[in-house]
Amino acid sequence: MKKLINDPARVVDESVDGFGLAHADLVRVHRDPLFVVRADGPVQGKVGLVSGGGSGHEPLHAGFVGRGMLDAAVPGAMFTSPTPDAIAPATTAVDGGRGVLHIVKNYTGDVLNFETAAELSDAEGVTVRAVVVNDDVAVEDSLYTAGRRGVAGTVAVEKIAGAAAERGDDLDGVATVAERVIANVRSMGVALAACTVPHAGTPSFELTDEEIEIGIGIHGEPGRRRIPMAPADEITALLTNPVMDDLGLAGGEQVLLLVNGMGGTPLSELYVVYRESRRLLEARGATVARSLVGNYVTSLEMQGASVTVLRFDDELLSLWDAPVHTAALRW
Repeated sequence: MKKLINDPARVVDESVDGFGLAHADLVRVHRDPLFVVRADGPVQGKVGLVSGGGSGHEPLHAGFVGRGMLDAAVPGAMFTSPTPDAIAPATTAVDGGRGVLHIVKNYTGDVLNFETAAELSDAEGVTVRAVVVNDDVAVEDSLYTAGRRGVAGTVAVEKIAGAAAERGDDLDGVATVAERVIANVRSMGVALAACTVPHAGTPSFELTDEEIEIGIGIHGEPGRRRIPMAPADEITALLTNPVMDDLGLAGGEQVLLLVNGMGGTPLSELYVVYRESRRLLEARGATVARSLVGNYVTSLEMQGASVTVLRFDDELLSLWDAPVHTAALRW
């Protein structure tokens, strides 16, 4: 294992510390317990948005803290859910008087810990609602979840719900918008090679040089099947077609196409995937109204990619286009 780290037990603390120093105009880091909040928060009269999860998926979630997106992010240990004793104070810290929405990826630990934190926050007088992101079409159940996993579609949920909160929607309204995104976004990923969690020191799963895993999760969870390595267009079809089928795309829809890198795949290859995925969507009759290509929900240095498609309506498209200013997403 070769990594630019000091002590494996200190990786998350030192990384978040560096993130806070690099983006002090956007965020403040609270160190004990560890969470990241907007530098200008709490914003009075606005619904607060809090998300979080295991570290190793950067820029998710701290990279999306800022105007038009999240008010706080709570990083756990590598690939490990944050605990309620960090989530609850992060929730209280961003309460601007109109309640707080928790955006939770569908992993058992995340769901349970955010539920407990919501109860603790409620006892402090903060009204909390939660939505659970479950956009991964690869599996219905896995070792880590009951139902589908939350993966790169989380970016769309955080962006669009953040825009709804920024325009002044109340807590129920922001939650309703978030649920609409969740109902209309699907993802599927592939791994070409595994990643190594620093404290483990060995790859999280084994693939030979001739194998790839279709439908991988962002923690290295098994996918639909293991197949021989194939040309990029064939692999892209194995990702895009199930996403389109699950969404029930029938033609005439406007969509967001997000091709996301897992951390170890160069942009040149992600654009090869984007090219074929867009061709497949257009052949189905969809119009790619917006695009995003790059590393947004990673798995340390895993080689691989995922394809996410969000079906827009006019309001969701307008909220996607609304201004955002975070470390990892801005326009």
